[in-house]
Amino acid sequence: MTFYRLHESYPGFPDPREAEPSGLLAMGGDLSPERLLIAYSMGIFPWYNPGDPILWHCPDPRMVLLPSDLHIGRSLRPVLARAPWELRYDSDFSQVIRACATSQRRGQQGTWITSEMMQAYESLHELGFAHSAEVWHEGEMIGGIYGLALGRAFFGESMFYRKPNASKYALVMLFRRLFDRGYELIDCQQHTAHTQRFGARCIERGVFLDLLSKALSNETERGSWASYPPESS
Repeated sequence: MTFYRLHESYPGFPDPREAEPSGLLAMGGDLSPERLLIAYSMGIFPWYNPGDPILWHCPDPRMVLLPSDLHIGRSLRPVLARAPWELRYDSDFSQVIRACATSQRRGQQGTWITSEMMQAYESLHELGFAHSAEVWHEGEMIGGIYGLALGRAFFGESMFYRKPNASKYALVMLFRRLFDRGYELIDCQQHTAHTQRFGARCIERGVFLDLLSKALSNETERGSWASYPPESS
């Protein structure tokens, strides 16, 4: 196994095409906003277990959702249409990321969303790059998703739900809003059956990087999304 050790003060990365077959590209560095923004702009993201050094990945293949591929299953449509919920943006980013960190997931022990990770993405949120979409019902947040927006690409990080279908509602409403605003690419990072149900598919890393480069040629919609009108079913 060959991967790069990052310089502690210089925030650059090697060519993501040089990543291991597993997607592992480099280790070390930090989670400063500058380094994270460079990483995501190159299709690289951090993913590691608590207590381990920071590991940086660029998987091949890559799971993505394109505007033309968004699919809502026939059985899910009436569920989402009848749900008495409201979707808000950036109203409580911290609660979303903390809920994602503490959610119990089938076949998964613990979480990769460490306190260091939470602080890093909260900093990106304060800078206007990281965003949350939150499902609310009767004053309670029952589901949500967070990620980064650069150019016309959105990098989905994690989601949670406290009531059935709440995370699906967040996904569908967020994806519709992003595509309506001209976003060209949703990065789902790695294959999951959950995102595949909505039309996400695996593509070669080189194809992904080309699509990402095109999406990043657009200006970043930086700043809070809290002014977006709430959406309800």
